[in-house]
Amino acid sequence: MKIGKFFLILTAAAAMLTSCALMPAGSERSAEFDVMEEMAEAPMMESFAAEEPMADKAVTDSGFAQDTGTAERIVIRNAHLSIVVVDPAVAMDEIADMAEDQGGFVVNSNLYKTTTSSGIEVPTANITVRVPAEDLDATLEQIKNLVEDPDIDILSEDVSGQDVTREVTDLESRLRNLEAAEEQLLEIMEDATETEAVIEVFRELTNVREEIEVIEGQIQYYRESAALSAISVTIQAKEAVEPISIGGWQPGVQVQNALQALVNAGKYLVNALIWLVIFAVPVLAIIFLPIYLVIRFFQKRKKASEKEKQAKKE
Repeated sequence: MKIGKFFLILTAAAAMLTSCALMPAGSERSAEFDVMEEMAEAPMMESFAAEEPMADKAVTDSGFAQDTGTAERIVIRNAHLSIVVVDPAVAMDEIADMAEDQGGFVVNSNLYKTTTSSGIEVPTANITVRVPAEDLDATLEQIKNLVEDPDIDILSEDVSGQDVTREVTDLESRLRNLEAAEEQLLEIMEDATETEAVIEVFRELTNVREEIEVIEGQIQYYRESAALSAISVTIQAKEAVEPISIGGWQPGVQVQNALQALVNAGKYLVNALIWLVIFAVPVLAIIFLPIYLVIRFFQKRKKASEKEKQAKKE
């Protein structure tokens, strides 16, 4: 044991002497070289600093870091509605007023006329507004209150969300690195004395500044999109979608109900088939397969016994 420790200490001492011998003694570097080295190291140090918060995150099975609740979540939520009202022009103005009351604004609006199959011209409107993200659900409810019958007059509703927290975090990390590089370039420019060096540093400084402005614009876009949700509404007139009525009888409604019943019956049959194949068949196989094997075993035993008896009689 003592001999092993002795060799271990001897090996460590030899490695230390070798590393010291490889270092150039009394090496001197110019001031400009020191500044260039600081410039190269600063972004790297900043990058490591940006990655430190990852310690507060848990890594999922897919390899992505999952936030544990310490970071700000940035989610862009948008919605689209298609509704039917008596007067699309009035509904469009009311939606614009709703957005302004919520502190939002109208992005675009369009009012035009379409012709029905019976040759009647009816108005149709499209409007897109932005409202504070926290008021999105309340604004959607107000818009849906414009219709007479929610079950019939709300043709479609879609609310989507996009989590851009990772994108914004990466952009902010890149921004910090570029800003650190910009500071180092400014210091080099102040210390530079030769014209060519100044021109080269200025060119690099211009490129870094352009990248900073682009990234700042991307971050601003993500944050503004998350702060203000977009709501797009398609507004149709009741005349354009009302079913044909003959003496109080509406054959179009009956056709629609029949088609819906057919779809429901098809869904029921498909669901039953899925349950039969995935659930019922395996369960029945587990229950009846052992019984079948036991029956087959005794049948073979019976046949074998009968053959033996027949052979003895012969």
